[in-house]
Amino acid sequence: MKSFLWFVVGIGAGFAIAHQVNKTEQGKQFFSELDRKAHDFGAAVSEGYHKREAELRSAIDDAAETLSDLS
Repeated sequence: MKSFLWFVVGIGAGFAIAHQVNKTEQGKQFFSELDRKAHDFGAAVSEGYHKREAELRSAIDDAAETLSDLS
């Protein structure tokens, strides 16, 4: 229980510090850049997922076509 309490205190302190940092011009710039990088990362993961999904669907379609040709 003591570890959980310190965990919650750490989260609260982190939010408080981030809020204070975000009030400065450099802090706003930092969080804006961090947000952009997180968005770019999410978009890259999504793009990779959709590309791989298309590859797998194509492979399944090719396999189904090959099996129907063999029948």
